[in-house]
Amino acid sequence: MPIYEYRCGSCGFEKEYLQKVNDAPVAACPACGSNVYTKLISAAGFQLKGSGWYATDFKNGAKPKPKPDAETAAATKSETTSTTAPAAGAASPACTTD
Repeated sequence: MPIYEYRCGSCGFEKEYLQKVNDAPVAACPACGSNVYTKLISAAGFQLKGSGWYATDFKNGAKPKPKPDAETAAATKSETTSTTAPAAGAASPACTTD
């Protein structure tokens, strides 16, 4: 259940109430009995920051791909250049059978 804050417009009395969302707002100030007792707009009582449950527990499980370091990138590049097809018109090695 949310906590709602109220302030009296006559005497300035403030109080928090634990109420259901469907409950009617408190109409009269408990300090002076005035009908100028209004619900205040306030910020939520929690923050989502850091590496909490929302970032780790309820995702689809896919982990981000690690960035390749310089050695891995260089090795991958040399493999792709050495396995390329020979140029057109180049002679292929002869196959011999005994």
